Amino acid sequence: MKFLDQAKVFLRSGNGGPGALSFRREKYIEFGGPNGGDGGRGGSVIVECVDGLNTLIDYRYQQHFKAKSGAHGMGRDRSGAAASDMILKVPVGTQVFEEDNKTLIMDFTAIGQSHVLCSGGDGGRGNAAFKTSTNRAPRKIEPGWPGEERWIWLRLKLIADAGLVGLPNAGKSTFLSVTSRAKPKIADYPFTTLVPQLGVVGVGTREFVLADIPGLIEGASEGIGLGHRFLGHVERCRVLLHLVDGTQEEVVGAYKTIRGELEAYAQELAEKEEILVLNKIDSLFDEEIAEKKAALEKASGKSVQTISAVVGDNVEELLFSLQKIIDDSKKDEAAEIIATEKRLAGEEPETWQP
Repeated sequence: MKFLDQAKVFLRSGNGGPGALSFRREKYIEFGGPNGGDGGRGGSVIVECVDGLNTLIDYRYQQHFKAKSGAHGMGRDRSGAAASDMILKVPVGTQVFEEDNKTLIMDFTAIGQSHVLCSGGDGGRGNAAFKTSTNRAPRKIEPGWPGEERWIWLRLKLIADAGLVGLPNAGKSTFLSVTSRAKPKIADYPFTTLVPQLGVVGVGTREFVLADIPGLIEGASEGIGLGHRFLGHVERCRVLLHLVDGTQEEVVGAYKTIRGELEAYAQELAEKEEILVLNKIDSLFDEEIAEKKAALEKASGKSVQTISAVVGDNVEELLFSLQKIIDDSKKDEAAEIIATEKRLAGEEPETWQP
């Protein structure tokens, strides 16, 4: 299945059905009176988050979605049938934006969430609704109310616990293939990864989701290479795994290039917790490993782990470090949710006593 993470679609809800103009005419019934029914409600356009999808490819070949209009009212006080809703199914992580592609309407982060984007028009009233003691034969009816229409953008941001970042050929795809069952394309030339890849990584009896995005190069914020297009897929990650190719001469320059592009994209992304890793140590001498590790630690101000994704050196220790950060992040998030619920309920949050 092709990967598509952005689509622009047109939506239109159905019009309401018009009311009926009708009178009861039966033999031996002296006073029939009006009996025109109301029109049916038009169908709404609803976006629903479902399981089993990981791309927006369904909106590549169809961009217009229109719900049906409600049925006409009929005589004998029969109301028109309401039209069925048009339901757009999207994967978890989809964001819905206005036509300007900036104003967020809805962010789908859990299966089962839904949102009405265009409400169907109400049906018009038939002449039976206008009957009064002084107007016993009304000939007034209402047309159905018109539906709504709008253009929207659908943007998919994959939900993963950890995200891989680095220059092209830093070994990100190799790391993903070694630690999970994902089968990304691996080759000895840049930009072998053209679309984001997800893999489920097992750590002991635990699991977490790892996302690999195409490599960044200097000037990506200006559209060079594949640009920043896919960085949104690691925005939701709890931790970034920054791989640096140990076989290149300027490891510090490679590190600073990626950090600069992350900051150019979004400060929140640059502030995420990061594990810095020197990869491909199987191709280096011990002196080179120590020298490049020290240079990276001095430039970044944090500890640097060394691995070889191909051979598997130190990979397991790295995975346990990732799992710990992910677990701590989930605990902090759960504690924050509980504290928020207590505040909304009027309860004072518990204070720590030494």
